[in-house]
Amino acid sequence: MIAKRTVRSLWLCSVPALVMSVALVAQTPPGGGGQQPNMPPSQQPSNPTMGNPETTPGTASTAQNYGDQAFVAKALEGGDAEVQLGQLAEQKSQSNDVKQFGQKMVSDHTQMGDKWFKPVAKEMGVSEPKGPSKKDKKLIDKLQGLSGTEFDAEYIQAMVKDHKQDLKDFQNEAQAAQNPIVKQVAQQGANVISQHLQLIEQIAQNHNVSIDGKSKEVTSR
Repeated sequence: MIAKRTVRSLWLCSVPALVMSVALVAQTPPGGGGQQPNMPPSQQPSNPTMGNPETTPGTASTAQNYGDQAFVAKALEGGDAEVQLGQLAEQKSQSNDVKQFGQKMVSDHTQMGDKWFKPVAKEMGVSEPKGPSKKDKKLIDKLQGLSGTEFDAEYIQAMVKDHKQDLKDFQNEAQAAQNPIVKQVAQQGANVISQHLQLIEQIAQNHNVSIDGKSKEVTSR
């Protein structure tokens, strides 16, 4: 009985510090002010406050807890892939806006991983990924063989597709999460990903790249 009370006390004590970390990051969105897209106030990341969650051991759905853990693991894995893909964009693209977007992906997803998801993963006992998923590795390998406008078209299409799916996943988790801290980071992450999606869709338009299937010839700008 004493062990159970000790574990519960450690959890309750750790929550405020982790929430404060999330809130501080939310006040300064990843990537800094220089490269953040201009967003109307209604779409800027929110900074909700959260009190200590009053939970009772055993009341949460086991299946839902597994769902939260799976989301955190996938978010870490996907974030690492976005960093690797962003680094490729910095190296291989010949377009300044694509290079800058790649740089932003490296900066934002590194911060989201280090300040949001890794602390949550540690708290929940979720192991960090050992590498990209098979799907992401296939995309990385494909883009490594491309350069110039051909690289830009494939990278832009991949980023639009990935961010649409990520936004959907984060929004769903923000609604369904059992763990209050996972809910918090899912909400904040959805705000950041939404900004990324708007930015890459604008880049796709600038480069005349179709975002619903096949790419058109990239125009010189």
